[in-house]
Amino acid sequence: MNPFPYSDDNKHYHTYSYYLRHRFGGKVSRISLNAGLSCPNLDGTKGTGGCSYCSSSGSGEFGGKPGQPVSEQFAAVAGRMGEKWDTQKHIAYFQARTNTYAPVDRLRALYEEALDCPGVVGLSIATRPDCLPDDVCDLLGELAERTYLTVELGLQSVWEETGRRINRCHTWEDFLNGYEKLRKRGVLVGAHIINGLPGETPEMMLKTAEELAKLELHLVKIHLLHVIQGTRLAEQYRSGEFPLLSRGEYVDIVCSQLELFPPEFVLGRLTGDGAPEQLIGPAWSLKKLCVLNEIDKEFVRRDSWQGKCFIGR
Repeated sequence: MNPFPYSDDNKHYHTYSYYLRHRFGGKVSRISLNAGLSCPNLDGTKGTGGCSYCSSSGSGEFGGKPGQPVSEQFAAVAGRMGEKWDTQKHIAYFQARTNTYAPVDRLRALYEEALDCPGVVGLSIATRPDCLPDDVCDLLGELAERTYLTVELGLQSVWEETGRRINRCHTWEDFLNGYEKLRKRGVLVGAHIINGLPGETPEMMLKTAEELAKLELHLVKIHLLHVIQGTRLAEQYRSGEFPLLSRGEYVDIVCSQLELFPPEFVLGRLTGDGAPEQLIGPAWSLKKLCVLNEIDKEFVRRDSWQGKCFIGR
């Protein structure tokens, strides 16, 4: 018998699909959109060149085409998704770059256009924790009263030395400030972290998970560090500045992180998708299903589950 309560299959962790299925009564797909916005780490406001791992698309490889109206992007991506899943319910996901980095009137128009698309039952907005001015937070609070809204904050690591190394240009304190501003307005908050960042040990990655476990988060996404062509990270990797995690190392770290999280945390992702034609490494990451299967097997081997080592807040 599966000892984990938030599961109706063999998963020992709280999957996003489980949460959405139980909240909305069936399969819900996420439709990735590109609002065509920039980032303060690109335009000189906070930095230039972006984070060292960030691709030219700003993590929008699988989304809509920037410059195209949101409704047209939605129709195109939903059409592709419909070939994989039979569902009429969707989360509109503003994924690429920093999706609160614009005047509030422009943001309102983008979000409202997405909500008007057929079958949309919620919004997911990815952004930086230092791009949450009060008027934007007020808008997000309004939306949270009307729809299922999750604002996903890119953290990557709690370690300031790591942030400097990857040119992140914000701090752990910035993350906590952004988290508090959203929580105060009733907005569900997600966090993104990356395993395998240059200079980090497994113990450092577990510390990031430990700190997140103290918060009232709705969702966490765990990414594997990908080395993508054309990034500063690629130059550093080729010069031998850091190694890549093996699949076994990654699986061990992820399972240990999930053991630290409370069972209620929804896991939006446990690995990542790198565009194959741009990926330098690790090559094993292309077999995403194999990675997830290994995580399942490791939990069974440990006789463990998400939250087994959670000590409370």
